[in-house]
Amino acid sequence: MTQPNDHGRLEPLPEDWQRALAIVAHPDDLEFGAGAAVARWTEQGKEVIYSLVTSGEAGISSMEPARTRQVREAEQRAAAALVGVQTIEFLGQSDGLLEHGVALRRVLAAAIRRHQPDIVITNNLRETWNGTTLNQADHIATGRSVLDAVRDAGNRWVFTEQLDEGLRPWGKVRQVWAVNSPQSAHGVDVTTTFQTGVRSLHAHEEYLGALGWPSADSERFLATLARLAGARLGCEYGVSFEVFRP
Repeated sequence: MTQPNDHGRLEPLPEDWQRALAIVAHPDDLEFGAGAAVARWTEQGKEVIYSLVTSGEAGISSMEPARTRQVREAEQRAAAALVGVQTIEFLGQSDGLLEHGVALRRVLAAAIRRHQPDIVITNNLRETWNGTTLNQADHIATGRSVLDAVRDAGNRWVFTEQLDEGLRPWGKVRQVWAVNSPQSAHGVDVTTTFQTGVRSLHAHEEYLGALGWPSADSERFLATLARLAGARLGCEYGVSFEVFRP
């Protein structure tokens, strides 16, 4: 079982890049931690693009999946706009049924080739969040497939049909950053954009209501995470990341 890396200072992430592609499994995955970091980067003039692998259509038990898809896509668009994200896409995979493998790698490699990012951001791909709380299967499958897809995207002999469709190989991803990983050794100061991140999470109003999370509880949750990361960065609020180098 993965053990948390909750000691020692976090090294600041590099910010000498221009375009990032954030690939996560569900609407709200980025807002539960990374929203304030995205707001910081878009304020610097960087471009951040969101690729949602699913539309979270299985996420509200009291609502039919077709309606849930509409609600959660709309809430995700609103959340993204609050942190300065102008481009968002939904990749149409099945919520709750994602598998790490060739099929998902193909979808993600196409997204990387399409958007040509310097940095790829994803969610925690470890088995747990803190050494004891289990991670969700879609998060793990997405994160692991992202790591493979970054490599696939640069290989012209992998998923060659995409080249016939006009997507060229892209092997210039410098790093992959997994937010809130228990193995995080890097982070970013989000003291000035923390409240923007909170507002982006609150944009998922109907979903949070279905979870039984009032606004105060969701803000308290984000603040707890951000203070822990901030203490390791030497600031008030931070976001932690595990860095992978292709």
